[in-house]
Amino acid sequence: MKNITSVMLISTLSLNIACTSMKNTEPQQETIVDATLANNPFMTKSTLQYQAPEFEKIKDEHFKPAFDYGLKQNISEIEKIADNAEAPTFENTVLALEKSGEVLKRAQIVFYNLTGSNTNPTLQKVEEEYAPIFAAHNDKIYLNSKLFNRIKAVKTDGLDSEDKRLIEVYKQRFELAGANLTDAQKEQMKAINAELATLGTQFTSKLLEARKKGAVLINDVKELDGLSADEIAAAATDAKNAGYEGKYLLTLLNTTQQPILQNLKNRATREKLFKASWFRAEKGDENDTRATLEKMAKLRMDKAHLMGKSSYAELNLMDQMAQKPEKALDLLAHLATPAVAQAKKEASDIQKLIDEQKGGFSVEPWDWNFYSEQVRKAKFDLDENQIKPYFEVRTVLEKGVFFAAEKFYGITFKVRKDLPVYHPDVVAYEVFDRDGKSLAIYYLDFYTRSNKNGGAWMSNFVEQSFTTHTKPVIVNVFNFQKPAPGKPSLISYDDVSTMFHEFGHTLHGLFANQKYTTISGTNVPRDFVEFPSQINEFFALEPAVLKNYAIHYETQEPMPQSLVEKIKNAATFNQGYATTELVSAATLDMAWHSVTAESQFKPTLDFEKEVLQKYGFTLPQVPPRYHSPYFAHIWGGGYSAGYYAYMWSDVLNSAAWDWIKNNGGMTRENGDRFRKYILSVGNSVDLNQAFRDFTGKDPEITPLLKDKGFVK
Repeated sequence: MKNITSVMLISTLSLNIACTSMKNTEPQQETIVDATLANNPFMTKSTLQYQAPEFEKIKDEHFKPAFDYGLKQNISEIEKIADNAEAPTFENTVLALEKSGEVLKRAQIVFYNLTGSNTNPTLQKVEEEYAPIFAAHNDKIYLNSKLFNRIKAVKTDGLDSEDKRLIEVYKQRFELAGANLTDAQKEQMKAINAELATLGTQFTSKLLEARKKGAVLINDVKELDGLSADEIAAAATDAKNAGYEGKYLLTLLNTTQQPILQNLKNRATREKLFKASWFRAEKGDENDTRATLEKMAKLRMDKAHLMGKSSYAELNLMDQMAQKPEKALDLLAHLATPAVAQAKKEASDIQKLIDEQKGGFSVEPWDWNFYSEQVRKAKFDLDENQIKPYFEVRTVLEKGVFFAAEKFYGITFKVRKDLPVYHPDVVAYEVFDRDGKSLAIYYLDFYTRSNKNGGAWMSNFVEQSFTTHTKPVIVNVFNFQKPAPGKPSLISYDDVSTMFHEFGHTLHGLFANQKYTTISGTNVPRDFVEFPSQINEFFALEPAVLKNYAIHYETQEPMPQSLVEKIKNAATFNQGYATTELVSAATLDMAWHSVTAESQFKPTLDFEKEVLQKYGFTLPQVPPRYHSPYFAHIWGGGYSAGYYAYMWSDVLNSAAWDWIKNNGGMTRENGDRFRKYILSVGNSVDLNQAFRDFTGKDPEITPLLKDKGFVK
């Protein structure tokens, strides 16, 4: 089952970076206006390589003063640009806007990375306090008519294509923010944005606490029959850390299904864990998210109406590759029909096995992974527990993910123990380009924590730009179960795919090659941003790559070819389920954001039930990957009316991989070509044209249907 992850979207910032050769990369010290801020690490550029954050200096109490100073400084810069008496030029208007807000951006980038991966009550309070302040600040910029008029008046004669593209992007941002509204309408927009910012932060905080409190406490180890000794030890450690020594704690991940369900033999424990996941955020307590998300859905509709659009989906897709909700829904429908049909066949196979075992019950969602694993073992003689010993997390990273990147792109990696990190589990690397020159700094944060958001993501601490002379500083964050002390960190093949996926985002950031951060790296439409990450998953099963990293953690023997063949033969197994849970979640997202009148809204659970029935997702054993109350992507993660992007990108991904296979496969020539046309262009070109430049034609859905086993 494929794990779906994302580039982390932070506030109004898109965090990403990369570059080739740069001049003047040494940080310049800035003058501090307020002496009381002299020791605040955000006031000046970091002195570390590539301005990597000085985590050893950064304290919780530094953020608020940096925000206050940065907000004031940025508004002063904006007013100066807008009030400039000189005729508007690219340099005194667009470029000046691009360079503004340096202190604020520096503090925000670190802050939002930490609130996602290593938060605490102090940071959560600051986040909630400043969410409406940042929203209002954003409005002061993008609803500023004088500034917008200056941008529109900039002449493009003599500008290069990237300069022109930057102007286009800023114009679009202003228009989508409401710069063309009347003054009265702008005030309404400001109020909506402020409330949405507060609600989004509240949703994220509630969900984090709901996930933490939703963990299942087990008293008797017999209830964990089927789990490995290491998994049981980890559960015991989690319980001890939570104050329940002698017991076992099963923590929740972000998704509906929980990975250990496939091994738990005790049906009552499986049901308890599944229901803890499903009902985590709808218990009627302080962490119930339903009222919050319902308010957000209505406010987003109001925002769209204010902009003259029928729905939020129509508004939000204007700057995406799909452009219209109808095109996104059409893609989802093309996937839903074969996926649901295949899922019904898979359900029949599972029920047959249950009946053969005299189970005496009908398959339920909490049974699916447990019995589908048995079906897979019977059909393909493949047992997940056979595979895990070959996937030790650091080996997968360095001999798999890194090895594939070196083979295809020529880049290499070196551990940097001298760089400070924000948590002891974080590891830092320096990345070197194909010519041996230093390219970037890269952090990894592998293990789940109670103060970390669920899922996995990539984001930047520093963004690439030739204008600011910055190279990329990137982080990948995961939620793998931390092993008991002295034990290896063994992961599933699903987790292996996740590592390759997230590193695909990292490659997109590493190879950014733009003058301006606004259009650099992964600062692209949502329905394109998952393309580089999803195509990178294919490398996990490339023979030369798999052979290099699939090594037994005890014997150091490579995975036998017979087991490799079983993995490949089972590649399309359970794709009906996997695709249905994704497409149903994407359809839910689009439905919530396609409402055109308040009367169409209903209580969360009723709304979700009706949508799933309307679009044919009537197989109760296959719930959406995300239930509305904990659908973090769309209520707190920047993917509102955008979750379809994973499937849209999947079409690009399969079509591009089909081209690579048919043109020599995993060669450096193909890697250089993919880097040139896809990974290094950022948002500086027409991305539909970029795809055509790489493959020579528009993408087709057939390769994706073949990859999923829906067509031969």
